[in-house]
Amino acid sequence: MKMITIGHASYDITFPVETFPKENTKTRLTKHIDCGGGPASNAAYLLALWHQSVSFAGVVGKDFYGKIIQKELETVGVDTTYLECYEDAQTMLSFIMANTSNGSRTILTAQQEYKRQLKQIPQEEYDVILVDGEEPSVSAKVLQNNPQAIKVIDAGSVKEGTLVLCPLVDYLVCSKNFAEESTGITYDGTIESLITMHTILTEKYQNIVVITLEAAGCFTKIDQTYKIIPSISVKAVDTTGAGDIFHGAFTYFISHNYSLEETCRLANIAGALSTLKIGGRYSMPTLDEVINYVDVLR
Repeated sequence: MKMITIGHASYDITFPVETFPKENTKTRLTKHIDCGGGPASNAAYLLALWHQSVSFAGVVGKDFYGKIIQKELETVGVDTTYLECYEDAQTMLSFIMANTSNGSRTILTAQQEYKRQLKQIPQEEYDVILVDGEEPSVSAKVLQNNPQAIKVIDAGSVKEGTLVLCPLVDYLVCSKNFAEESTGITYDGTIESLITMHTILTEKYQNIVVITLEAAGCFTKIDQTYKIIPSISVKAVDTTGAGDIFHGAFTYFISHNYSLEETCRLANIAGALSTLKIGGRYSMPTLDEVINYVDVLR
């Protein structure tokens, strides 16, 4: 099975703190955790860890951080043929304060105003495609050139590229924030508000819609029944990358003939387990850990 993920790559520098620092104070730490990040990039990394043949297409600078990202991906077996490195581009940096007492994180992102876009269009045939909206032009062409592929979008936020790609995929897996902003409906904690959002998105994009609800799990329609598929209860120390890992796991399981409900349940577990460690790349669970966790529950 041949897979490709297309979109965002960045480099994350995470500072674990027990409480959020006050303004105009100095906090001295004994460590920081550095690794690559970005939705499509993290998904490719996870899929490679889970022994899939996967390529990543995205843009980084021909700089220190871009070189590290490429090496990280290649170390786990991701094909970086379509990772484009430019002298006049700066690799996006994210500075993350991870509050280990409650699992929340605060992120500062540094990105140059002019962002390079992918030029090269992968011409191979793919069985599975995951996009995150960051490279809409190339993503659209790859999606259209592979009508037989299983196609997934990680719709984390409402942006032009994401909206262009949503109608081209089989599975619209979106955040609660995306669902609220794109439908104008606020999730008020009731299943009725989720059903309204889900109905609007399904009618608009004509695909299978899954709305992620962070620690609460995710929401979708199974056969003719609307369901919140719960996650597992964990003591999170860093939620950075949990959504990316959910989407990578979702892509794996849905493309390996798992039912939609079981795919969502397993992706919930993968995302939740990732919050137990700091750093998106370092927190990824193994496939066995995810499946065995389900076996324990049963």
